[in-house]
Amino acid sequence: MTDLSAYCRPVASSGGPPGGGISPHKKRDSTYGTSGDADNGNGNDNKAELKRRCIDYHTPAVLDLTSRLYRKPNRRSHAIPGGSGSAGYPFLQCHTNYLRWMGLPVGEGVGGDVIPSVAFLTYCAHVTRAKNSNPVMCLSWTPGGRRLLTGNQEGEFTLWDGVNFSFELIMSAHDQSFRCMAWSHNQNYLLTSDSGGNIKYWSPSIAPVKSLDSHDGQPIHALSFSPTDTKFVSCGDDATVRVWDWADHREERVLEGHGWDVKCVQWHPRSSVICSGSKDNLVKLWDPRTGGCLSTLYGHKNTVTKVAWNDNGNWLLTSSRDQLIKVYDIRAMKELCSLKGHHKEVTSIAWHPVYETVFASGGMDGTLIYWNIGPKGSEEPAAKIPYAHDMAIWDMKWHPAGHLLATGSNDRQTKFWARNRPGTKQGLDDDGLDAVDGGDTEIMQAEMELGNHVGIVIGRRGATIIAMQRQTKTKMHVDQIRRVLQIEGTARQIETVKKRVGALLERVSSSEQEDRGHFGGGFGGF
Repeated sequence: MTDLSAYCRPVASSGGPPGGGISPHKKRDSTYGTSGDADNGNGNDNKAELKRRCIDYHTPAVLDLTSRLYRKPNRRSHAIPGGSGSAGYPFLQCHTNYLRWMGLPVGEGVGGDVIPSVAFLTYCAHVTRAKNSNPVMCLSWTPGGRRLLTGNQEGEFTLWDGVNFSFELIMSAHDQSFRCMAWSHNQNYLLTSDSGGNIKYWSPSIAPVKSLDSHDGQPIHALSFSPTDTKFVSCGDDATVRVWDWADHREERVLEGHGWDVKCVQWHPRSSVICSGSKDNLVKLWDPRTGGCLSTLYGHKNTVTKVAWNDNGNWLLTSSRDQLIKVYDIRAMKELCSLKGHHKEVTSIAWHPVYETVFASGGMDGTLIYWNIGPKGSEEPAAKIPYAHDMAIWDMKWHPAGHLLATGSNDRQTKFWARNRPGTKQGLDDDGLDAVDGGDTEIMQAEMELGNHVGIVIGRRGATIIAMQRQTKTKMHVDQIRRVLQIEGTARQIETVKKRVGALLERVSSSEQEDRGHFGGGFGGF
């Protein structure tokens, strides 16, 4: 039986056993990155050392399908041969041998026991960044989830393989920055929009079909299809929501009522109801048949950035620049809960495709948070990744199977998030420096002299200091007048930061001395 590479096991790009894993009965060689004599001293076997991470969901999917034959309502102990427990699943021990018993998130809940925690994807499986990269404004999985499609600030499509995360294609799509993309429910067409008021139709093969200009040339922030795919809705900075006929490519109705830019819109999954959020802090529900406003929600105190209907059709999720996420029950038109976890404005949200009570949210500071609401949920974050990205997370999308989450950010990176292996705590709150502090949680402050290397520590557009904060989980600030680095964190964290900054400054100083030596040697020879 092959090992599951579905949980971020690095595999070779070629020459491995079927399924992308390593056979437990075969000794590893240099093809899989271990020491061996395959090089033979020639140094030309670099290709054999190449490894790529892989998320292969076919093996757990087949495992789920085959084990369904044994799943009975009253005989759940036979769910998996050799299993134990009320649900028939073996206890997942802290060993990689148990990877082969891990199924997809949709399979973990079969048999009556719902386990939403399998949807908390805290492991960074892969980071992609194209050449001449630009901020990633929106992204979407292709039908079936085989590939990921991203749109950047230059109006370019980038296509990534959803299994081994390799680059496949880049092409120009819009003349201006991407704003959003949305697939039809029948997955036959793709809609995209840009900051110049242009809407384009695309076929599944990413071939252009039709182009429309609307919203008086203002940015179009969101698009959404009706349940029947015969209509779609758009919103823009002209403070309007517009309903379009898909087949005739014409505008049917303009919904006016917002007092400022409309930042988000989404059609109800099964009914003739449209929800929109605006810079005027309001969330409005519309009837697309009459164009009238059905109701207005006044829960937020700042710009509403995103709205999202739950697949059950009863819950409405909204996020705002007031750092709050709210869940409304539209059956009673009341607020179910108000979630506080972000320290900056919330820029993206997405419901899980399998578990209706689980969703993810991203913030302006790059924080990624997983939530679980409902009867067995909580208003506290279920899992939190403080520096998932260095900058704002503009968009996020779940894989249709629910085992992967893709996030696109202003830091020009697209990241794939997956479940941790059994026994690991990577990405969780108690992982990293906090776990090795020996229980020392006292927050201290310290300073470090930088001299003439202030710009080196800050980095290009603050990239260096932001990345160091994310890695060390500290708060850092550079006082450019006094030329000192201010650090806030535990004693162990401060010590780690000083070592890393000291090593960085030492490397810079040594390189400067070498340059001066070469310069002097050149004049001496002359």
